[in-house]
Order: sequence, then structure tokens, then C-alpha cells
Amino acid sequence: MNSIFVLERPKNEPILSYAPGTKEREELLSKLEELSSKEIEIPLIIGGKEIKTGNLGKCIMPHDHKHVLAHYHIAGEKEIEMAIDAAMKAKEEWESYSYVDRISIFLKAAELLSTTWRSTLNASAMLDLGKNVYQAEIDSACELIDFFRFNSYYATKIYTEQPQSSKGVLNRMEYRALDGFIFAVPPFNFASISGNLPTAPAIMGNTVLWKPASSAVYTAYFIMKLLQEAGLPDGVINFIPGPGSKVGEIVFSNPNFGGVHFTGSVNTFNSMWEMIGKNIRNYKSYPRIVGETGGKDFVIAHSSANRKALITALIRGAFEYQGQKCSAASRAYLSKSVWEDIKEELSETTKNLKMGSPTDFSNFVNAVIDKAAFKKITGYIKYARENAEILVGGEYDDSVGYYIKPTMVLTDDPHFKTMEEEIFGPVLTLYIYEDDKYQDILKLCDQTSPYGLTGSIFAQDRKAIMEAEKTLVHAAGNFYINDKPTGAVVDQQPFGGSRGSGTNDKAGSYLNLLRWTSARSIKENFNPPEDYTYPFMK
Repeated sequence: MNSIFVLERPKNEPILSYAPGTKEREELLSKLEELSSKEIEIPLIIGGKEIKTGNLGKCIMPHDHKHVLAHYHIAGEKEIEMAIDAAMKAKEEWESYSYVDRISIFLKAAELLSTTWRSTLNASAMLDLGKNVYQAEIDSACELIDFFRFNSYYATKIYTEQPQSSKGVLNRMEYRALDGFIFAVPPFNFASISGNLPTAPAIMGNTVLWKPASSAVYTAYFIMKLLQEAGLPDGVINFIPGPGSKVGEIVFSNPNFGGVHFTGSVNTFNSMWEMIGKNIRNYKSYPRIVGETGGKDFVIAHSSANRKALITALIRGAFEYQGQKCSAASRAYLSKSVWEDIKEELSETTKNLKMGSPTDFSNFVNAVIDKAAFKKITGYIKYARENAEILVGGEYDDSVGYYIKPTMVLTDDPHFKTMEEEIFGPVLTLYIYEDDKYQDILKLCDQTSPYGLTGSIFAQDRKAIMEAEKTLVHAAGNFYINDKPTGAVVDQQPFGGSRGSGTNDKAGSYLNLLRWTSARSIKENFNPPEDYTYPFMK
């Protein structure tokens, strides 16, 4: 390269409305019909080649679990080893690409997703992940586009950060890829996370093994095909659906393992960390461990809270995408005066939330992801029915799809099970406190959960807001004032938490990209000394 290329800061992708009569609505309806009318076969993609193992899993619609969208091939030990070999083979050439050539691929992917691929990714997320059109649009389109564009921008900002040089010396910093391959393990609930986990390291010159969640292979496959169309070289990202335990065991025992990019449960992340620790003496270098896990995300309403805004935040925060967000509002502390004012409207609005297929755009709530999630969530509802008061909801039915009505639980025990444990479903537990106990509630909230992901405070009183910010400083990596605790936007609210919620490496900012590079300082002395003695020695 004989130029220094600086990428301008992107703008966030606009959210389309899908209102009646719009072009995007018609395109999406057509794509939904197309995808739901056929059953496809999904291979592994290793070194650019399609691999079929014959060991098959199913991709089904959560809202109609008898409807099969695809059969996917499951990676075995042989294929995992093949993927590692392919990643290591592609590594030298991929590292040698200029950063302009690397980011051009992901900028092209963003442009394709913004136009010709938009309806495909949105339709696949709706059918495969059970998202309504708005939840799909902000995830599989807008946020994934933003990840591609902003991560490319962050990379150029990192590369241009250089040290100062003293007289007669030229100093520079080289940002190398990590020494080994990266293992990307996303969750089912966000297509954007599934796409970001392998591509963020790849943008920085790393090669990757990508193991999508078993209940989200269908959407991930379309992301992989999008990247291939954008020009991603063979072997840079290797697509290997399979059981996490089997894949992880092989990956973490390989000497070339360079890092893991994970989003999922605390237990899985802890198990990964333990396996990495047991193998630490086998690695060529210390691996990077980047993980975002769960949350028990809170809303606290001070007596001065805006009642209407609070009702909206509780409903959207707790029940959008059926509460299947690590940031979803799942516990709320409401002052008594606020509760008396909002109880009736909050209950009635929640009762009337329309539930059904995501292909019916009038539905606000859809089905939860699979049978295992249905069983877990309904187990909490059964427990709440026996030990607390269910104000709204509590009904469920999996005869056609995995449907659970939005449920509100009222408890007088601030340490009740559903106030402390992550449920990952449409269940919100409420605790009512006396107005003059606000400071005590802040401390209680901080000490109740092992997590530290998201939380919000509703108050018009500035002193109450300041007290919450101070007391809850470690309770949430993403803290919201007079807003719901969900909906972080790339480059606006970098996302991640600490405590039991992960390593807080902030997806959607340059901080995450820094984790996928290993810096080398280079010093060139134009006039090196030729005498070892110093003046003080005379």
C-alpha cells in the first residue's frame, strides 16, 4: 500500500418500518412464503468446501414445531480437526491481507445485507428464531450491518494509534492477529451476535471456527452464505454446527487454540474456562477468553417516576422477544405510590398483548425458542403459582408452538427465586417497597443477583438518579436512566457486563476489537550509540 486509508465513522443503519404498503413489507412477506415453503439441507462449510456428515439435526419453527425448515449436518471429531487445519492453513495468507482488503469484504457484506439480503436474513430470523418483524429488523438486519461497518471502522482507528518517536528513533506499533485460531460460540437469540462473534476476530486478521447454536443453525447458515458472497476467502471462517461439549473438548486441547469469543450461559462459560485452564501448558500462547453470559436485569421505580414511561418500559423490556434477551427486564422494584398508580393499566395492557405466529405482523409476542426453554420457563411459573401471586398470565401451550403468555409475578420476598435466578422467558417479578425505603432498595438490588449486565432507574428527581448511579455502580455494565434495560445500539451503548455477566469487553466498541489483536512494538534507531559508557561514569 502506498496510501494511508482512513475510514469515515459510519452511521447506524436506519430501521425500516414495514408499515402497510411499504416496499420492504411486500419483499419480506414474499420471502417468508418462499422460505417456509421449502426444506433445505445445510452442510458444514470447512475451507470453503461443503461437507456432509450424514449425522443430521433439524431446524424447526418455534411457533409451529412440526414444520421443518432444514436438516443440518452435524460436525464430528474428524470434521472439527479438518476445520482447525483449514483455519491454520488460511491464517498466513489472511494475515497478509492489508486491513483495507480485509474490511472491504465486511463492508460489502454490510451493503449486501442492507439491500438484496435484508429480506432473507429477516425472514430466516422470524421463522427460525421466533422473532416478530421489528425484533428481526433491529437484529438480523440493522445490528449486524452496524457490527460489520463499525468494527471495520474501529479496526482502522486501532491501526492508526501509534507511539511517539524521540530524536533519531522511529517507533511504530504493529497490530498482529493472535497466534492461533479463534473459537466463536454464539447463542440462539441474536443473529447479530451469531454474525459478530466470528467476524470481529476475522476483521483483525484471525481465522475462526464458528459453532452456531443448535437451535439457530438456519439463520447462521444464511449469514455464512452472505459472507461468502461478499468475498470471504476459504478457511477464514469455518462453519461447524455440532454439540458444544464435543466441539469444545477437541478445540480446547489443540495447541493452536488462540482464543474464544462466547455468548451464552454462565455454566457453559465456566466449563470452558476450566477446560482452558487444564490445558494451559499445552498452548503456544495464552488464549484470549472473551465472554458475555447472563443477566438478572432490574428496573427500579422511584416515587417520582414517570408512570406512563415506566409501564411502556416494563412491557417492552420484559416481554419483547418473549424475554429471551440477556438484557430483558426480569425483576422490578416499584415504590408503593407508583404501584398503586400503574397496577391496573400495567396488568390490563399485559393481558391484552397479542400472541401468535411472527408471520402475522399484528402479534407482539411469539413462541419461545424450543422445548427445553419451554420446560424451564414453565417450571418457574409453576413454582411462582405455588409460592407467590401470579397477577397476569401464567398460561402456556406447546401443542402447536412453544407459547407462554407474558407473566407477571408479585412477591413480598425480595429474595424470591424468580427475583434472583435468570429465567430467559416472558416472566417479570415485581416487588413493592415503601416510598421512604428507596436507598435500602438500591442496596438490596445491588446485593441480590450475582449478575451485572443491565438495569434501569426511573425517576424525575435528580438526587434519586444520582444515588442510583452511585450505589449501583457495579450492578450493571449497561445502565439506563428513564428507559428500558434492553436495546443497546452499536457505537451508542457498547454492550457487556461484569460480575457473573462476563468479561465486559463491550461488543459494539473498539474495546472488543482490541482483544483480537496482539501488538508488537518496533523501534528503529537511525543513529545507534557506538560507545557503551555513559557521561556519569567519567
